[in-house]
Amino acid sequence: MSELAMHEMDVLRQQLAERAAAEGLIDVSYRLVDSPVGQLMLAATERGVVRVAFAAEDFDAVLGTLAQKVGVRVLHRAAPLDAAAAQLDEYFAHARTGFELSLDHRLSSGYRLQVQLALPSIAYGHTMSYKEMAALTGRPAAVRAVGTACATNPLPILVPCHRVLRSDGSLGGYLGGLDAKKVLLDLEQDPLG
Repeated sequence: MSELAMHEMDVLRQQLAERAAAEGLIDVSYRLVDSPVGQLMLAATERGVVRVAFAAEDFDAVLGTLAQKVGVRVLHRAAPLDAAAAQLDEYFAHARTGFELSLDHRLSSGYRLQVQLALPSIAYGHTMSYKEMAALTGRPAAVRAVGTACATNPLPILVPCHRVLRSDGSLGGYLGGLDAKKVLLDLEQDPLG
């Protein structure tokens, strides 16, 4: 296919997506962005960003889960995620220490949601242990549950579960892999980039 034909197809896809959005026919919009931790998929509903996924998670599988849990009308549409993409770029460029985005937390509930809502209280450049997070959420014995809440966080980076470490200071686990967690922690420790 020629470059002109590919451009025309992209324009038609964009027009279709905008028409579907105008008619309220999209449950989830998504786009891909490049980052220092690899390609990320951002997904949003009308409520806000609902998912940030790492390439290691298999984007097709993530989209399938979103179709099951949020709605089957999932469409590649960048515009609703422009602010999220821009804020992530600023974060990775050391120009942003927190996010100002509407978030849709519907993929979490119960104590997992409680932990995930508390994670942004860990300041940029700081960490907390799983035990400290359990105490912060009023359940000091729930250390493993905090780990599960972090491991199932549907909004990594935006909701900073990477800032939670084991009591001995070791990394613990991370949805995006330990290398990604280390990159994020190192980024936040080096304010000059």
